[in-house]
Amino acid sequence: MDQSGVLSPGWTIGGLDRSDARPLSQQMQARIRDAIVKGVLVPGERLPSSRALASQLGVARGTVESVYSQLVGEGFLVRWGAAGTRVNPQLQAVDLGHLQREKVPAEQASQRATGSGLAEGVRPLSIGVPALDIFPRKLWSRLMAREARHLASGDMAYPDERGALELREQLASYLAVARGILCRPDQILITAGFLGAMGLMLRSLLQPGDPVWIEDPGYFRVGQALDLVGAKPVPVPVDEDGLCVEAAIDRCPEARMAIITPANQAPLGASLSLARRLELLDWSRQTGAWIIEDDYDSEFRYAGKPLAALKSLDRDERVFYVGTFSKVLFPRLRLGYLVVPEPWVERLRWTARLTAPASGLVEQRSVATFMAEGHFGRHIRRMRQAYAHRRSALIEALQRHTAEELNVQVPEGGMQIVGWLKSPIDESALGACLREQDLGAESLRRWVRGNPRSQALLLGFVTVPVEETEAVAQRLAVALKRARAVS
Repeated sequence: MDQSGVLSPGWTIGGLDRSDARPLSQQMQARIRDAIVKGVLVPGERLPSSRALASQLGVARGTVESVYSQLVGEGFLVRWGAAGTRVNPQLQAVDLGHLQREKVPAEQASQRATGSGLAEGVRPLSIGVPALDIFPRKLWSRLMAREARHLASGDMAYPDERGALELREQLASYLAVARGILCRPDQILITAGFLGAMGLMLRSLLQPGDPVWIEDPGYFRVGQALDLVGAKPVPVPVDEDGLCVEAAIDRCPEARMAIITPANQAPLGASLSLARRLELLDWSRQTGAWIIEDDYDSEFRYAGKPLAALKSLDRDERVFYVGTFSKVLFPRLRLGYLVVPEPWVERLRWTARLTAPASGLVEQRSVATFMAEGHFGRHIRRMRQAYAHRRSALIEALQRHTAEELNVQVPEGGMQIVGWLKSPIDESALGACLREQDLGAESLRRWVRGNPRSQALLLGFVTVPVEETEAVAQRLAVALKRARAVS
């Protein structure tokens, strides 16, 4: 480019591809970024004005402004007032070679990611981890930087134990639409993830020795948390309709609490039937027991719309609803939320005051902005579409390579499938062979409180990009055969 800001003959952003599933702004960002990384645009070089570039490309001026702002936030560009927008001169001393990304086959046009590959330390088939490779990290970084810049002195005082009001307001609106839960922002407590919410409820509602129904198999941390506070876990079997309420009543009718995953039973994936939901609510009403609804990944359902939450049927103020951003954003955020029935709000607030409330005002406000500006809904839709492709690809690959070893059970939703072993294999040998193949598949045994009915592997499909599916299925087949050989 010359000093007037006219595109030089040596480089042009080129015509934008309207058939590309990526927004035009993302295409522009990628092309300018690549030109800087490859040295076509050199440090200090001036870019066209937003008006000139918008005219050339046939896009809105605001689109160009947003692209420039994004690249300024990433450090690729700087604004010099009347001198225009330029490539950051400080890049002169920086080696940008490591930023050149290898091209990989696209899964689908709809699955274009902001990065590529799995997050460091996340092995293929790992469970409980979202597809971090399609999280919009650059957008998130920009929102975080914006919220940090707007932090006022008053924001540095002691926090509201309920969490940031902006986030609670966004959650109240989201839950009303997406989950059928009508609540006010002051009924919502922001917590340090699911376990933070559990800590608040167990401290507030239980006494040592109180019996509590838990699903078996079920999330192992729940039983551990109950053990920690001296409560008495009562394992209850699950089947294709979810928690067996009748069996639970037979085993322990005097339970003070039931902790369940009704939308997508963890880890087997059943949905609690309407008949059992009503039976559970009736038991709670008659006994005065509480119900804890862990709604950890209901956004990911691949047949029809997500089911309404159990909380939406609660007319007696007995259901506490727990959600988390670990599966829809990223786990290290450690951010969850708890919807508290009206009669118990003050008790839970008091507990929150005496314990450590969720920290991170900037993070909470960033999530609120992420939701308010529509990024949250778009991200969930993008994840759901990508997960459906990854799910189908893994199922097909498993049928080709592991049919002799596994019967694959495919739930209607969630982030994992279940591979039931057709014949027993030594657990320690299987674990060693999975690690040898660098796979994160997990044995069902860890999730079982009593005696397991049969052996199974929990296989997280969201951590396997489509182009890697075939190789991952082959490695799993190798692990199963080697484990069987030494069993």
